Amino acid sequence: MTETVSETPRAAARRADPLLQPLAIRHVTLRNRIMSTSHACGLEEGGMPTERYQLYHEEKAKGGLALTMFGGSSNVAPDSPNIFRQLNVGVDAVIPWLQQFSARIHGHGAAIMCQITHLGRRGEPYATNWLPTIAPSPIRETLHRSFPKEMDEHDIARVVKAYGAAAKRCQEGGLDGIETLAGGHLIGQFLSPRTNRRTDRFGGSLENRCRFGLMVFEEMRRRVGDRFLLGLRYVVDEGPTGLGFDDCVAIAKVFERTGHLDFFNAIYGRMDTELALAVDNMPGMASPIAPWLKPVGAFKREMKLPVFHAARVSDVATARHAIAEGMLDMVAMTRAQIADPHLVAKIVAGREAEIRPCVGATHCQSQYRPHCLHNPSTGRETTLPHAIERARTPGRKVVVVGGGPAGLEAARVSALRGHVVVLLEAADRLGGQLTMATRASWRRDLVGIVDWRRAELERLGVTVRLNVFAEPTDVLAENPDVVIVATGGTPDLEWIEGAEHVTSAWDAITGAVPFGAEVIVYDGTGRHPAPQAAEAAARQGRQVSYVSIDNQMAQELTYAERIIWKKRAYELGVPMLQDHQLEKVERNGNRLRVTFRCLASDTAVERVADQLIVEHGTVPADPLYQALRDGSSNAGVTDIDALLALQAQPRAHNPGGHYELHRVGDAVASRNVHAAILDSMRLCRAL
Repeated sequence: MTETVSETPRAAARRADPLLQPLAIRHVTLRNRIMSTSHACGLEEGGMPTERYQLYHEEKAKGGLALTMFGGSSNVAPDSPNIFRQLNVGVDAVIPWLQQFSARIHGHGAAIMCQITHLGRRGEPYATNWLPTIAPSPIRETLHRSFPKEMDEHDIARVVKAYGAAAKRCQEGGLDGIETLAGGHLIGQFLSPRTNRRTDRFGGSLENRCRFGLMVFEEMRRRVGDRFLLGLRYVVDEGPTGLGFDDCVAIAKVFERTGHLDFFNAIYGRMDTELALAVDNMPGMASPIAPWLKPVGAFKREMKLPVFHAARVSDVATARHAIAEGMLDMVAMTRAQIADPHLVAKIVAGREAEIRPCVGATHCQSQYRPHCLHNPSTGRETTLPHAIERARTPGRKVVVVGGGPAGLEAARVSALRGHVVVLLEAADRLGGQLTMATRASWRRDLVGIVDWRRAELERLGVTVRLNVFAEPTDVLAENPDVVIVATGGTPDLEWIEGAEHVTSAWDAITGAVPFGAEVIVYDGTGRHPAPQAAEAAARQGRQVSYVSIDNQMAQELTYAERIIWKKRAYELGVPMLQDHQLEKVERNGNRLRVTFRCLASDTAVERVADQLIVEHGTVPADPLYQALRDGSSNAGVTDIDALLALQAQPRAHNPGGHYELHRVGDAVASRNVHAAILDSMRLCRAL
């Protein structure tokens, strides 16, 4: 008699989960419905996917995803230049790297594909080979600024051949397939009447505008045969000034009918301006969750081929809904897996609550890419592994003072190392400066950075005490082995002549000081607080002007953050004056006279207003740290070499000391959230 083994609830849930169902495309079976789309991760070396590049993607394969795509905008030809750290699939030297790469990913049971493309007019004539950019018509792109050469039949034949050769290299590299990018790249430039004004057989009618792309796919299929997947990352609607939804569906059906295509990877909107990139193509925190899921779902209903999609699908519930309702065949949680490359494994294990959330900060799309704002290991896999090992000698008493991002991370990592952790926070809630940042009209999702760590500290058994303004006696009463001071900073205003007349951006944002009728906001950092204060004042109906030391608003931020602040300023009618440095402020009757100096002309400019709000970063709030130094075994010194090597800190500076003392985040110097969290990660994983 055969004994029946009942299925566990977790196994039953896994079997029923739409996200965990396999998908077969030709001969390739994807183990679940979660993928990562291709992007320029900024880790290439000489156009090649070397070890750092591979390990970044391998972490997601370890973490259980079905398909990792890489090589955002990998170039197929010499006149498609490297302008944002792309790969070069136009040379045979890439093949051994691809073979090594595919073996890594396949070793973890995931599939791997590359995006190959020609940038067309989206390139730059002064990059790489200094060749003129090419396009179907000589129409300049606003964002990348080139005036392209109109392609002749020779150019077309050459580029078609280059696509085929690049696809073959990817096949020889052991990949499962490739996709090409339409959208604002060369194939898409032929498809759209906005960028294709030709009157020959490649322009005019829909059939003619499709001709170049069809030739590309025919050549690629000829070179790779039937056992290699070919896809198209394709715009389903360019928005009000481009191809509409119906036109895009009609074009897609032309490609689908050829039989050369295996899937569509659907995107929305244009990518030829910063605003289009930040709002349409790669939406961030200022956009709602999954803003283009509905039109992509409508596109899928028109298609026979599988449809993939990525655009701020940042949470598991939304991803699950998209698959369950048949809106997508594969859901791309690209940035969500930059935040947590083990996302899929946590779903499988029933640990969804432990997934580190993507908050949509776009830090990973910036000059810092692919680093996540609050996961310092991403992009540093060779030096800063995601897994935190238990200490060889756990059980040390670690006291963390300060509950902002740096303090929360210090407590979390120390607890994972197996230490006994107490966190003391002066305020009545955790979060530090992030509690101010979330007051902005479009930055509320930053609270996820705090909420996730709060939950992790609770799970790990960390003692958190709020409303404790820690004095040295409070810290020493805990008998600490290690003290980590994460007390942040205070607004840097004392350098200003007339500082007593100034309102800090912090006081303005929190409402501690009300806005005047006529307000000048001075930005001395190019970060978030100044534009946030200007927005808040303008939304209250105040007359606001914005003055910056930099040559543009929010210069220190990512392009996607900067353009959102610019958009808000223009919408609210806030005039902006750049390249001016604050010199002094003085009383002018019951108003203020503010003197600026133009950095370009070296001339003084005076303005009169009711209020001057200043953002100039912070100075360390470190009296506690200074008071504890003499009693510490390391004299409060954090050894930089040991920090970077992830080694235990030396304690020889003061042999009579009783505890190790360090400070992190803005308690050291005024920096951003990522830097603060990175401080704590590097320091505490060696405790």
